[in-house]
Amino acid sequence: MIELIQFPWSPFCLIQQRILEFSGEKFKLTNLPRTGDRSLIWKLTKENYYAVPIIRDGAKTIFESGEDTQDIARHVDKKYQLGLFPKKNEGVQTILTRYFEHEVEAIGFKLNDVHYKKFVAQDDQVAFIRHKERKFGRGCLDQWRAQQQELLHQLEQKLSPCEQMLAHSDYLLGDQPLFVDFNLMGLLENFLYSGHYELPKSQPHLRKWHRRMTTLRRK
Repeated sequence: MIELIQFPWSPFCLIQQRILEFSGEKFKLTNLPRTGDRSLIWKLTKENYYAVPIIRDGAKTIFESGEDTQDIARHVDKKYQLGLFPKKNEGVQTILTRYFEHEVEAIGFKLNDVHYKKFVAQDDQVAFIRHKERKFGRGCLDQWRAQQQELLHQLEQKLSPCEQMLAHSDYLLGDQPLFVDFNLMGLLENFLYSGHYELPKSQPHLRKWHRRMTTLRRK
């Protein structure tokens, strides 16, 4: 049985969780105890990796080998034969994934993070703030909070191509879900995680797709 080791609000962890749910196979979720405590990951990867997520599959530990790799998703796809990476779609999936993870995620996580008190334990909030400010600068959370309306507008613009694509098919690249669907789903689930937002009302096809993806299971 696969074990997913994660922070539950992480967009990249949510991607893997949605894929595992779709598979219909049993899996285990292990949440790291504190934002700054990566010791379990460091140990399991034999001091080669410290980011989330990672998975354990028996004696094997799988983590990403590069910035834009999908090693975890490909392992799950191959193990359960989910058909998420058909060869004919490799190029376009790579392009879309990079767009989602560099453009959509860059806005969505900021909007979620300003509500960190909703999902980060009180004893861990100082470590969370420190982690964010070391990466994005002092006062970044206050800055993002003040920019919420502009960030929401930017996100709506970034999602417009998805709305156009979904006007003509049930999923982003046709009539069956591929990795890019789960990729976008996880990133949007992070944006929605705090419960303070909803998907743009101007994008009804995206909203319908999201509802479909929420309950989607392999047949």
